[in-house]
Amino acid sequence: MDTLLNIKAFLATARAGSFSAAARQLDVAPSVIVKRINRLEDQMSAQLFVRSTRRLVLTETGERYFPRYQTIVSEIEDALRGARSPSDRIEGHLRIKCPTTLTILNFGSILNAYQVKHPGISIELALIDRSVNPIEEGFDVAIGAMPASYPNVLDEPLCRYPRVLCAAPCYLEQRGEPMHPIDLAAHDCLTFQTTGSTWSFESERGTISVEVHPRLSANDSQVLHDAACRGLGIATMARYIARPSLASGALKLLLPDYPVPELWLKALIPQNRLKKAGVQSLLRWIKDEIQPLQLGA
Repeated sequence: MDTLLNIKAFLATARAGSFSAAARQLDVAPSVIVKRINRLEDQMSAQLFVRSTRRLVLTETGERYFPRYQTIVSEIEDALRGARSPSDRIEGHLRIKCPTTLTILNFGSILNAYQVKHPGISIELALIDRSVNPIEEGFDVAIGAMPASYPNVLDEPLCRYPRVLCAAPCYLEQRGEPMHPIDLAAHDCLTFQTTGSTWSFESERGTISVEVHPRLSANDSQVLHDAACRGLGIATMARYIARPSLASGALKLLLPDYPVPELWLKALIPQNRLKKAGVQSLLRWIKDEIQPLQLGA
Protein backbone atom coordinates (compact mmCIF):
# COMPACT_ATOMS: atom_id res chain seq x y z
CA MET A 1 0.00 0.00 0.00
CA ASP A 2 2.88 2.38 0.71
CA THR A 3 4.21 1.78 -2.79
CA LEU A 4 0.80 2.57 -4.27
CA LEU A 5 0.70 5.85 -2.33
CA ASN A 6 4.19 6.66 -3.56
CA ILE A 7 3.15 6.01 -7.17
CA LYS A 8 0.04 8.17 -6.77
CA ALA A 9 2.21 10.99 -5.41
CA PHE A 10 4.47 10.68 -8.46
CA LEU A 11 1.52 10.73 -10.89
CA ALA A 12 -0.12 13.71 -9.21
CA THR A 13 3.15 15.66 -9.23
CA ALA A 14 3.83 14.84 -12.88
CA ARG A 15 0.37 16.07 -13.88
CA ALA A 16 0.38 19.17 -11.67
CA GLY A 17 4.00 20.16 -12.25
CA SER A 18 4.79 20.91 -8.62
CA PHE A 19 4.88 19.29 -5.18
CA SER A 20 2.54 21.88 -3.68
CA ALA A 21 -0.13 21.47 -6.39
CA ALA A 22 0.03 17.68 -6.04
CA ALA A 23 -0.26 18.03 -2.27
CA ARG A 24 -3.45 20.08 -2.67
CA GLN A 25 -4.93 17.44 -4.97
CA LEU A 26 -4.15 14.62 -2.55
CA ASP A 27 -4.96 16.69 0.54
CA VAL A 28 -1.59 16.17 2.24
CA ALA A 29 1.36 18.39 3.09
CA PRO A 30 3.96 19.07 0.35
CA SER A 31 6.60 17.42 2.55
CA VAL A 32 4.59 14.19 2.41
CA ILE A 33 4.59 14.28 -1.39
CA VAL A 34 8.35 14.83 -1.45
CA LYS A 35 8.96 11.93 0.94
CA ARG A 36 6.76 9.56 -1.06
CA ILE A 37 8.49 10.41 -4.32
CA ASN A 38 11.91 10.04 -2.68
CA ARG A 39 10.90 6.58 -1.45
CA LEU A 40 9.71 5.59 -4.90
CA GLU A 41 12.97 6.79 -6.44
CA ASP A 42 14.88 4.77 -3.84
CA GLN A 43 12.82 1.68 -4.67
CA MET A 44 13.50 2.14 -8.37
CA SER A 45 17.12 3.24 -7.92
CA ALA A 46 16.38 5.98 -10.45
CA GLN A 47 15.54 9.68 -10.48
CA LEU A 48 12.05 10.55 -11.71
CA PHE A 49 12.24 14.38 -11.72
CA VAL A 50 14.82 16.99 -12.54
CA ARG A 51 14.31 19.40 -9.64
CA SER A 52 14.93 23.14 -9.94
CA THR A 53 13.73 26.25 -8.15
CA ARG A 54 11.47 27.13 -11.09
CA ARG A 55 9.75 23.86 -12.04
CA LEU A 56 9.81 20.07 -12.07
CA VAL A 57 10.60 18.17 -15.27
CA LEU A 58 10.29 14.43 -15.75
CA THR A 59 13.51 12.59 -16.42
CA GLU A 60 13.68 10.03 -19.22
CA THR A 61 12.90 7.34 -16.65
CA GLY A 62 9.98 9.39 -15.33
CA GLU A 63 8.54 9.83 -18.82
CA ARG A 64 8.90 6.11 -19.52
CA TYR A 65 7.20 5.01 -16.31
CA PHE A 66 4.47 7.67 -16.16
CA PRO A 67 2.00 5.87 -18.52
CA ARG A 68 2.89 2.48 -17.02
CA TYR A 69 2.13 3.67 -13.51
CA GLN A 70 -1.11 5.26 -14.71
CA THR A 71 -2.17 1.90 -16.07
CA ILE A 72 -1.21 0.08 -12.86
CA VAL A 73 -3.08 2.51 -10.61
CA SER A 74 -6.13 2.50 -12.88
CA GLU A 75 -6.30 -1.31 -12.91
CA ILE A 76 -5.89 -1.55 -9.13
CA GLU A 77 -8.60 1.04 -8.50
CA ASP A 78 -10.93 -0.64 -11.00
CA ALA A 79 -10.40 -3.98 -9.28
CA LEU A 80 -11.14 -2.49 -5.85
CA ARG A 81 -14.27 -0.75 -7.14
CA GLY A 82 -15.43 -3.93 -8.83
CA ALA A 83 -15.06 -5.93 -5.62
CA ARG A 84 -17.34 -3.62 -3.67
CA SER A 85 -19.82 -2.75 -6.44
CA PRO A 86 -22.87 -4.60 -7.80
CA SER A 87 -21.93 -6.71 -10.81
CA ASP A 88 -24.28 -4.77 -13.10
CA ARG A 89 -22.84 -1.36 -12.17
CA ILE A 90 -19.99 -0.09 -14.33
CA GLU A 91 -17.40 1.88 -12.39
CA GLY A 92 -13.86 3.04 -12.91
CA HIS A 93 -11.71 5.80 -14.36
CA LEU A 94 -11.16 6.40 -18.08
CA ARG A 95 -8.48 8.53 -19.73
CA ILE A 96 -9.67 9.59 -23.17
CA LYS A 97 -7.98 11.54 -25.96
CA CYS A 98 -10.16 13.31 -28.53
CA PRO A 99 -9.67 16.03 -31.18
CA THR A 100 -10.56 19.55 -30.06
CA THR A 101 -13.20 20.56 -32.62
CA LEU A 102 -14.87 17.16 -32.66
CA THR A 103 -15.14 17.25 -28.87
CA ILE A 104 -16.53 20.79 -28.75
CA LEU A 105 -19.12 20.13 -31.45
CA ASN A 106 -20.08 16.52 -30.73
CA PHE A 107 -18.03 14.24 -28.51
CA GLY A 108 -18.23 16.42 -25.40
CA SER A 109 -21.97 15.90 -25.19
CA ILE A 110 -21.61 12.20 -26.03
CA LEU A 111 -19.19 11.69 -23.15
CA ASN A 112 -21.27 13.79 -20.76
CA ALA A 113 -24.36 11.74 -21.59
CA TYR A 114 -22.34 8.57 -21.01
CA GLN A 115 -21.41 9.72 -17.51
CA VAL A 116 -25.05 10.51 -16.76
CA LYS A 117 -25.89 6.94 -17.76
CA HIS A 118 -22.94 5.55 -15.76
CA PRO A 119 -22.43 7.72 -12.64
CA GLY A 120 -19.75 5.35 -11.38
CA ILE A 121 -17.42 6.31 -14.23
CA SER A 122 -14.97 9.20 -13.90
CA ILE A 123 -13.34 10.62 -17.04
CA GLU A 124 -10.12 12.49 -17.69
CA LEU A 125 -10.47 14.02 -21.16
CA ALA A 126 -7.51 15.43 -23.09
CA LEU A 127 -8.16 17.51 -26.23
CA ILE A 128 -5.26 16.71 -28.56
CA ASP A 129 -5.22 17.24 -32.33
CA ARG A 130 -2.42 14.82 -33.21
CA SER A 131 -2.33 11.05 -33.33
CA VAL A 132 -1.11 9.52 -30.07
CA ASN A 133 0.03 6.06 -29.06
CA PRO A 134 -2.41 5.37 -26.21
CA ILE A 135 -0.03 2.88 -24.60
CA GLU A 136 2.86 5.32 -24.41
CA GLU A 137 0.69 8.24 -23.26
CA GLY A 138 -1.51 6.28 -20.85
CA PHE A 139 -4.93 6.55 -22.52
CA ASP A 140 -7.68 3.96 -22.31
CA VAL A 141 -9.21 5.24 -25.56
CA ALA A 142 -7.80 7.64 -28.16
CA ILE A 143 -10.29 9.01 -30.69
CA GLY A 144 -8.96 10.38 -33.97
CA ALA A 145 -9.03 10.28 -37.76
CA MET A 146 -5.32 10.06 -38.52
CA PRO A 147 -4.29 6.85 -40.34
CA ALA A 148 -1.49 6.01 -37.87
CA SER A 149 -1.51 2.58 -36.19
CA TYR A 150 0.56 1.27 -33.29
CA PRO A 151 1.73 -2.16 -32.06
CA ASN A 152 -0.55 -3.84 -29.50
CA VAL A 153 -3.26 -1.24 -30.13
CA LEU A 154 -6.66 -2.11 -31.62
CA ASP A 155 -8.06 0.18 -34.34
CA GLU A 156 -11.83 0.21 -33.92
CA PRO A 157 -13.61 1.98 -36.85
CA LEU A 158 -16.39 4.35 -35.79
CA CYS A 159 -17.57 6.12 -38.96
CA ARG A 160 -16.43 7.61 -42.26
CA TYR A 161 -14.71 10.99 -42.03
CA PRO A 162 -14.85 12.63 -45.47
CA ARG A 163 -13.02 15.89 -46.17
CA VAL A 164 -13.59 18.64 -48.70
CA LEU A 165 -11.59 21.40 -50.38
CA CYS A 166 -13.27 24.79 -50.18
CA ALA A 167 -12.83 28.57 -50.18
CA ALA A 168 -14.92 31.71 -49.78
CA PRO A 169 -16.37 33.30 -52.94
CA CYS A 170 -14.58 36.58 -52.10
CA TYR A 171 -11.21 34.81 -52.20
CA LEU A 172 -12.03 33.12 -55.51
CA GLU A 173 -13.12 36.45 -57.05
CA GLN A 174 -9.69 37.91 -56.29
CA ARG A 175 -7.46 34.92 -56.98
CA GLY A 176 -9.43 32.76 -59.36
CA GLU A 177 -10.72 29.22 -58.92
CA PRO A 178 -8.26 26.28 -59.23
CA MET A 179 -9.15 23.84 -61.99
CA HIS A 180 -6.59 21.18 -61.10
CA PRO A 181 -4.79 20.23 -57.83
CA ILE A 182 -1.50 21.51 -59.30
CA ASP A 183 -3.04 25.01 -59.43
CA LEU A 184 -3.08 25.07 -55.62
CA ALA A 185 0.68 25.68 -55.56
CA ALA A 186 -0.04 29.26 -56.67
CA HIS A 187 -2.74 29.89 -54.04
CA ASP A 188 -2.83 30.88 -50.38
CA CYS A 189 -3.72 27.76 -48.43
CA LEU A 190 -4.89 27.15 -44.88
CA THR A 191 -3.24 24.00 -43.52
CA PHE A 192 -3.88 21.74 -40.56
CA GLN A 193 -0.58 21.33 -38.74
CA THR A 194 -1.00 17.61 -38.10
CA THR A 195 -1.49 16.73 -41.79
CA GLY A 196 1.07 19.24 -43.06
CA SER A 197 1.40 21.19 -46.30
CA THR A 198 1.43 18.26 -48.73
CA TRP A 199 -2.14 17.80 -49.93
CA SER A 200 -3.33 14.70 -51.77
CA PHE A 201 -6.22 14.24 -54.18
CA GLU A 202 -7.76 11.26 -55.94
CA SER A 203 -7.95 11.06 -59.73
CA GLU A 204 -8.58 8.50 -62.46
CA ARG A 205 -4.80 8.09 -62.82
CA GLY A 206 -4.13 7.69 -59.11
CA THR A 207 -3.20 9.98 -56.24
CA ILE A 208 -1.99 13.51 -56.98
CA SER A 209 0.14 15.18 -54.29
CA VAL A 210 0.77 18.91 -54.19
CA GLU A 211 3.03 20.97 -51.94
CA VAL A 212 0.96 24.04 -51.00
CA HIS A 213 1.90 27.45 -49.61
CA PRO A 214 0.44 27.90 -46.10
CA ARG A 215 -0.79 31.41 -45.44
CA LEU A 216 -2.05 30.09 -42.13
CA SER A 217 -1.17 26.86 -40.35
CA ALA A 218 -3.15 25.93 -37.25
CA ASN A 219 -3.94 22.85 -35.17
CA ASP A 220 -7.65 23.63 -34.79
CA SER A 221 -10.25 23.07 -37.51
CA GLN A 222 -12.57 25.83 -36.33
CA VAL A 223 -9.80 28.41 -36.72
CA LEU A 224 -9.17 27.22 -40.28
CA HIS A 225 -12.89 27.22 -41.05
CA ASP A 226 -13.23 30.80 -39.85
CA ALA A 227 -10.16 31.84 -41.85
CA ALA A 228 -11.59 30.25 -44.99
CA CYS A 229 -14.94 32.01 -44.51
CA ARG A 230 -13.08 35.33 -44.18
CA GLY A 231 -11.40 34.80 -47.54
CA LEU A 232 -7.88 34.17 -46.28
CA GLY A 233 -7.31 31.16 -48.52
CA ILE A 234 -8.25 27.65 -49.59
CA ALA A 235 -8.67 24.95 -46.93
CA THR A 236 -9.31 21.25 -46.57
CA MET A 237 -11.55 20.33 -43.66
CA ALA A 238 -13.98 17.67 -42.48
CA ARG A 239 -17.20 17.82 -44.46
CA TYR A 240 -19.36 18.02 -41.33
CA ILE A 241 -17.53 21.23 -40.31
CA ALA A 242 -17.87 22.84 -43.73
CA ARG A 243 -21.44 21.65 -44.40
CA PRO A 244 -23.37 24.68 -42.96
CA SER A 245 -21.09 27.18 -44.72
CA LEU A 246 -21.33 25.29 -48.01
CA ALA A 247 -25.12 25.26 -47.71
CA SER A 248 -25.28 28.99 -46.97
CA GLY A 249 -22.83 29.94 -49.73
CA ALA A 250 -20.19 31.26 -47.32
CA LEU A 251 -17.87 28.59 -48.75
CA LYS A 252 -17.71 26.98 -52.19
CA LEU A 253 -16.74 23.38 -52.86
CA LEU A 254 -13.64 23.15 -55.10
CA LEU A 255 -12.23 20.47 -57.41
CA PRO A 256 -15.18 18.03 -57.12
CA ASP A 257 -13.53 15.81 -59.77
CA TYR A 258 -10.45 15.45 -57.55
CA PRO A 259 -11.80 14.46 -54.12
CA VAL A 260 -9.70 14.66 -50.97
CA PRO A 261 -8.96 11.10 -49.75
CA GLU A 262 -11.45 10.00 -47.13
CA LEU A 263 -10.39 9.17 -43.59
CA TRP A 264 -12.07 7.03 -40.94
CA LEU A 265 -12.81 8.20 -37.44
CA LYS A 266 -11.60 5.44 -35.14
CA ALA A 267 -10.92 4.54 -31.55
CA LEU A 268 -7.42 3.38 -30.64
CA ILE A 269 -7.52 1.04 -27.65
CA PRO A 270 -4.54 -0.69 -25.99
CA GLN A 271 -5.08 -4.43 -26.16
CA ASN A 272 -4.55 -4.74 -22.41
CA ARG A 273 -7.54 -2.40 -21.86
CA LEU A 274 -9.99 -4.21 -24.15
CA LYS A 275 -11.55 -6.27 -21.35
CA LYS A 276 -12.00 -3.25 -19.09
CA ALA A 277 -15.75 -2.93 -18.49
CA GLY A 278 -15.71 0.85 -18.80
CA VAL A 279 -13.87 0.72 -22.13
CA GLN A 280 -16.28 -1.83 -23.57
CA SER A 281 -19.37 0.08 -22.46
CA LEU A 282 -17.95 3.41 -23.68
CA LEU A 283 -17.14 1.97 -27.09
CA ARG A 284 -20.69 0.62 -27.45
CA TRP A 285 -22.08 3.98 -26.37
CA ILE A 286 -19.97 5.95 -28.86
CA LYS A 287 -20.93 3.68 -31.76
CA ASP A 288 -24.63 4.08 -30.94
CA GLU A 289 -24.49 7.84 -30.41
CA ILE A 290 -22.22 8.77 -33.33
CA GLN A 291 -24.48 7.36 -36.05
CA PRO A 292 -27.08 10.20 -35.96
CA LEU A 293 -24.33 12.84 -36.22
CA GLN A 294 -23.79 12.18 -39.95
CA LEU A 295 -20.07 12.88 -39.76
CA GLY A 296 -19.66 10.79 -42.87
CA ALA A 297 -22.62 12.24 -44.76
